[in-house]
Amino acid sequence: MLFLRFFRITRFCLFLVVNCSHNSEEKEKKVRITFTAWCNSHLRKAGTQIENIEEDFRNGLKLMLLLEVISGERLPKPDKGKMRFHKIANVNKALDYISSKGVKLVSIGAEEIVDGNVKMTLGMIWTIILRFAIQDISVEETSAKEGLLLWCQRKTAPYRNVNVQNFHISWKDGLALCALIHRHRPDLIDYSKLRKDDPIGNLNTAFEVAEKYLDIPKMLDAEDIVNTPKPDEKAIMTYVSCFYHAFAGAEQAETAANRICKVLAVNQENERLMEEYEKLASELLEWIRRTIPWLENRVAEQTMRAMQQKLEDFRDYRRVHKPPRVQEKCQLEINFNTLQTKLRLSNRPAFMPSEGKMVSDIANAWKGLEQVEKGYEEWLLTEIRRLERLDHLAEKFKQKCSLHESWTTGKEHLLSQKDYETASLMEIRALMRKHEAFESDLAAHQDRVEQIAAIAQELNELDYHDAASVNTRCQGICDQWDNLGTLTQKRRDALERVEKLWETIDQLYLEFAKRAAPFNNWMDGAMEDLQDMFIVHSIEEIQSLITAHDQFKATLPEADKERIAVMGIQNEITKIAQTYGIKLVGVNPYTVLSPQDITNKWEAVKQLVPLRDQMLQEEVARQQANERLRRSFAAQANIIGPWIQTKMEEIGHVSVDITGSLEEQMNNLKQYEQNIINYKSNIDKLEGDHQLIQEALIFDNKHTNYTMEHIRVGWEQLLTTIARTINEVENQILTRDAKGISQEQLNEFRASFNHFDRRNGMMDPDDFRACLISMGYDLGEVEFARIMTLVDPNNTGVVTFQAFIDFMTRETAETDTAEQVMASFKILASDKPYITVEELRRELPPEQAEYCISRMTKYTGFDASPGALDYISFSSALYGESDL
Repeated sequence: MLFLRFFRITRFCLFLVVNCSHNSEEKEKKVRITFTAWCNSHLRKAGTQIENIEEDFRNGLKLMLLLEVISGERLPKPDKGKMRFHKIANVNKALDYISSKGVKLVSIGAEEIVDGNVKMTLGMIWTIILRFAIQDISVEETSAKEGLLLWCQRKTAPYRNVNVQNFHISWKDGLALCALIHRHRPDLIDYSKLRKDDPIGNLNTAFEVAEKYLDIPKMLDAEDIVNTPKPDEKAIMTYVSCFYHAFAGAEQAETAANRICKVLAVNQENERLMEEYEKLASELLEWIRRTIPWLENRVAEQTMRAMQQKLEDFRDYRRVHKPPRVQEKCQLEINFNTLQTKLRLSNRPAFMPSEGKMVSDIANAWKGLEQVEKGYEEWLLTEIRRLERLDHLAEKFKQKCSLHESWTTGKEHLLSQKDYETASLMEIRALMRKHEAFESDLAAHQDRVEQIAAIAQELNELDYHDAASVNTRCQGICDQWDNLGTLTQKRRDALERVEKLWETIDQLYLEFAKRAAPFNNWMDGAMEDLQDMFIVHSIEEIQSLITAHDQFKATLPEADKERIAVMGIQNEITKIAQTYGIKLVGVNPYTVLSPQDITNKWEAVKQLVPLRDQMLQEEVARQQANERLRRSFAAQANIIGPWIQTKMEEIGHVSVDITGSLEEQMNNLKQYEQNIINYKSNIDKLEGDHQLIQEALIFDNKHTNYTMEHIRVGWEQLLTTIARTINEVENQILTRDAKGISQEQLNEFRASFNHFDRRNGMMDPDDFRACLISMGYDLGEVEFARIMTLVDPNNTGVVTFQAFIDFMTRETAETDTAEQVMASFKILASDKPYITVEELRRELPPEQAEYCISRMTKYTGFDASPGALDYISFSSALYGESDL
């Protein structure tokens, strides 16, 4: 360590001895002022400055910042510590960067700078000025100092009293500086009014004008220059170099502005097309986004009327709302293909829509829409069937419940009576027989209770909207039924206990009760069946119901015999009573049924039979009408379906036909398109028949394999195919005209493509390689891989005919590049890494300037000034290298 310190002290002493003859204290002070002003002229771009040149650079931070500003490059990240070794490390990073630019730093070390050595610091700053402000000056094969001197001589040659021969005494009178300013900006100085005998006035005029209008800070003192026999050469060179950099690029500004205007005009048109695509894509995707949740909504309505309204809304969507969107989707694909063709012809990168708006994204969204749409229609029909079934079951449930509740009314009270406690022998026997008849009746009603429970369970399984009330009513019936069973058993037990005390009950009453009860139940069941609701969907089903009804009618004669027999028992009772003078008081003690009840119900059954006949015949007529609708729809669908397929094949043949010109192919395709459009009336008529079928709730059709969905999808594919094929031919015409390709060459390209096309308009990579070899290409693996990236940039594994034509007609004409535009902006920005709003408006036409201002991002470099704009990222974005 002692040796190292000794070496540094010795080197520093040698440096002082060598330079002491060249620098006086006064001269050093002037150089410090000039160098400080020069440093601040650059540091202020980064929003900072220095006050003391030997102190403010000691920690290396502002020194590294100065180098980054003047070079436009990033230096290694500085150390943030405040220790001496942190400062030395930062200064070494700056010195290493200077050395990397080919500058030899003789006797200048980081320790001297950190220690605040004035001479070493000034020497380092002078080295930086020489390297970054003077070395790059080149005039007529001379550079650095000689180049700067030659530039000054040439610019001031026409001016009187100016003779620049060096960088000291030639500048003492101030006329040379004023001449430089007047040569480039005659509006700033009236040179004719300057006098050679007023050097201080001339110098101050030049300093003030340069600082105010040219952004060159005052680095020199007029009195020091005039009063010094030989002004400091380094200070003069430093100050004059600022004029060179301020004026040298002015002559290139107009050329740069013209180039930028040309590039921006092309880009503005392309951006307009891109914005139009983005707008259409956004609207279509937004419509799909709004529509899909509507179609995904599977919340069923509670009534048939509401579900049928949903079906009507869906039909309106298919007929009214969707067809315009189909056209928009097709037009969007056409616009995208046209834009990509224009971008290729202007040597611009392919247009990449914003995320989620690619043609493939729209196609996927459309596919998702159609999948949801298909599921929605199936769900609607399923729900309508379900609601139809639910309505039928609910009505049936109510009917059976009403019958049962009507039958059970008063039964609990009747079973709870203790009338047998005070009854006579005859009355007890009557009560016993009556109870037996009730048990028979109770058993007969067990089936109805089970039917009610089964219907309630099915309503719950089908998610009936009023299942709660159904369950409540069913539970009440079941609870009441259990209670009836319990009460019945209790009453039987009581009657059996006293039965041995009483005489036999009148057998005729008992026989009437036993035969009347089942017959009455039969009539109840018959009335229930005759009033039962039904749902059928075919003639076969209704014929089955008619057959069952005919079988029922065949049993009526036997039932009438049973009625006569039951009524005969009552007649026998009446006859016995009349014969033996018995007074019949009240009703039959063993049943609540009277002969009049049997008669009334029998009349009701006879009246319901013809009504049932009428209902069945009306349903037969309805099913026959439905069959006619099925046959009508099938007849049209079986014609339209094959017609669509034939047209698709014909369009495919036209697209690969090489006979005739592209214009003739275009005319043929236009004619096909018109024929297809004219056929739309047949589709509309079929839609009308399909609507009648749906309104009639017809869910199947055995007469055709085509559904309306098949016809719709085929029709939409046909419209899309003819539009896409026309667009491909238009792009071929556009490519032919832009590239100067003859019709014969296009036919030759198509013939080669068709020869190897095995996938109907697309070639596999192997077929594409074989096609290129057949056309004379000598392909290696690397070259073929490069070509594949051009014709299949999305790596789909196929080569379309349009991509094949683009490859075969590709030219290598000279075009603008992003680097050229960056260089042009750099000239306008006076070599700064950013440009200001004022510079854009000064150098470019108003429209082009405002276009740049609205799209350039804010410059965020350390050397940014207020309002600085980033022209580098903007230039890259013009050519697709980043986002604009």
